[in-house]
Amino acid sequence: MLDGLDPEQREVALALSGPVCVLAGAGTGKTRALTHRIAYGVRAGILQPASVLAVTFTNRAAGEMRGRLRQLGAGGVQARTFHSAALRQLQFFWPKAVGGDLPRLLERKVQLVAEAAARCRVRLDRNELRDVTGEIEWAKVTQTVPADYPAAVAKSARDAPRDPAEIGQIYAMYEQLKRDRSVIDFEDVLLLTVGILQDRHDIADQIRRQYQHFVVDEYQDVSPLQQRLLDLWLGDRDNLCVVGDASQTIYSFTGATPDHLLNFRTRHPDATVVKLVRDYRSTPQVVHLANGLLSQARGRAAEHRLELISQRGPGPEPVYTEYTDEPTEAEGTARRIRDLIAAGVPAGEIAVLYRINAQSEVYEQALADAGVPYQLRGAERFFERQEVREALAALRGAARFGANDSLLDGAEDLPAQTRAVLSGRGWTGEPPAGSGAVRDRWESLAALVRLAEDFARAKPGATLSDLVGELDERAAAQHAPTVQGVTLASLHAAKGLEWDAVFLVGLTEGMMPITYAKTDEQVEEERRLLYVGVTRARLHLTLSWALSRSPGGRASRRPSRFLTGLRPGSGALGSAAAGGSGSIERGGGAAGRRRQRGPVRCRVCGTTLTEAGAMKLMRCEDCPSDMDEGLYERLRDWRSEQARELGQPAYCVFTDKTLMAIAERVPATGGELSSIAGVGARKLDRFGADVLAICAGGEGGAGDDES
Repeated sequence: MLDGLDPEQREVALALSGPVCVLAGAGTGKTRALTHRIAYGVRAGILQPASVLAVTFTNRAAGEMRGRLRQLGAGGVQARTFHSAALRQLQFFWPKAVGGDLPRLLERKVQLVAEAAARCRVRLDRNELRDVTGEIEWAKVTQTVPADYPAAVAKSARDAPRDPAEIGQIYAMYEQLKRDRSVIDFEDVLLLTVGILQDRHDIADQIRRQYQHFVVDEYQDVSPLQQRLLDLWLGDRDNLCVVGDASQTIYSFTGATPDHLLNFRTRHPDATVVKLVRDYRSTPQVVHLANGLLSQARGRAAEHRLELISQRGPGPEPVYTEYTDEPTEAEGTARRIRDLIAAGVPAGEIAVLYRINAQSEVYEQALADAGVPYQLRGAERFFERQEVREALAALRGAARFGANDSLLDGAEDLPAQTRAVLSGRGWTGEPPAGSGAVRDRWESLAALVRLAEDFARAKPGATLSDLVGELDERAAAQHAPTVQGVTLASLHAAKGLEWDAVFLVGLTEGMMPITYAKTDEQVEEERRLLYVGVTRARLHLTLSWALSRSPGGRASRRPSRFLTGLRPGSGALGSAAAGGSGSIERGGGAAGRRRQRGPVRCRVCGTTLTEAGAMKLMRCEDCPSDMDEGLYERLRDWRSEQARELGQPAYCVFTDKTLMAIAERVPATGGELSSIAGVGARKLDRFGADVLAICAGGEGGAGDDES
């Protein structure tokens, strides 16, 4: 159980009693150290599996931990999120502590917050509604009641989205509506569990007898309410192991604070403290940049930063690229991604990370125009897709009937059995010729096949029943396998993930740090957010920014202050802090040069256009369209046929917006066609003749030989 651990990880695994604090940098194998620690304690007879509660912050992380513990022979250990563990206890003890059934859990509170605001005669638009809901969640995890909310906001120097007194009023009405309808929200799960454990010593004692040993991952993200619950679980004992990194504290807006991690040694003077600094994820070049970024940090978290040491061989230098405008930045990023895929990097091992979700549209357009498949993180949950639910039912049935299932004839190992069962649901050895929903369905089933292959390698001799159990665990934890496609995600959503190649985009003042980060503490959290983004990359790292938002706009933007001293020629640290002697590239190319003529204006009303979709159409979205509907439908039919032949989603040929622009402008020459955003040189060569023929009234052929 200790073989293969480095000296510091081994020290963690052997520290099985008393308080333990593990300060673990990004990519240092903390999950490996934790799971081997628990499994070693179980194998050695020091820990009883049922007496250990491992707590983390996401269902995905909890599912991964459970899977690793099962593989290490410690399957009886509970690994849950704070909310999941508390809800389980609340459901069990509610009849005894309160009586009757536990109130219904409110899955989404936004609708009830909207009703509360309406009753308070306050009108909220969609963004304000989201922000006020976030404020209510912050108040509850910091244990702030509605009457105290305005004072708490003032004390924390928090920027409230509306007048604090008004939000406090909405918060009070929201709580009243919940009571009237006998529902509770996710924060109530923690609050009510805390209340029961405080008031009912017999129940608290029963839980403490059950759980003798606690492990808390991502301890820098603990909120005051979660810490209170943890204290009640522990009682007067100190068998607690916490793991965290103050430099990865990026959720303070939700109430998380690194203070509990930083004060751990004050609260537990006899604690064993271990630092994990050997980075197994990233190359020396990426690690050097990450260290350089934190070397300029200020504040208490910065005082406890960890200097990472890469354990990998050398890789390429980080690339810094400056673009004229945002659409050009997106197109340049898409071209680089296409080149990486052509060089053998799987699309699923590439990510584009941005500060806010609103930045995704221009990258969706650019990737689609470049023919690169992508997936938005936070889209429909994998295990909730209809084809996945049907596949799980089929696998469960095959596992139940075993050798009596004719589908399994001749399928000797687990991957072969899985392929045999899923072939009846639409899986084939090669991707289908179709696109859209057909291709999406196949990708989901292919992800299940890959998962079965990985599971069989990790657990030789595993049966179909074992796989079904693994899938049920993952479905409960929403721990989905990887679907191939470039990941588009916000920096916050990227926490806990990693890729071979990462593109950090939009790194300008006002976006990184974000414009509303005004205090020193808020700015430092933005620096930590960028650090998290940098440390997601294993091998390739590109950092880029645009000097203006829209084509032809004034080049008034400046690169993020966090890059000063890191990007070549930007300060005293120079390229040394970035780990190399590269130079800043000037992005652009043909598309970039084409856009430098001046602002893009609506051809109907003359308004300057800034949104990617509007610039593609050369008109405001709500201005009248003169589109040739018949031409648009012929182009769509042609695109479907091309997508089938290429085995790609339709958007990889042309997006709907590009087809609309073509149908509105009806180009007659290659020059006119290439002037439409989304029709680059590559697509002009491949599809230009067909599109021009269709625009001229022809049917369009099969395109060139490559097509």
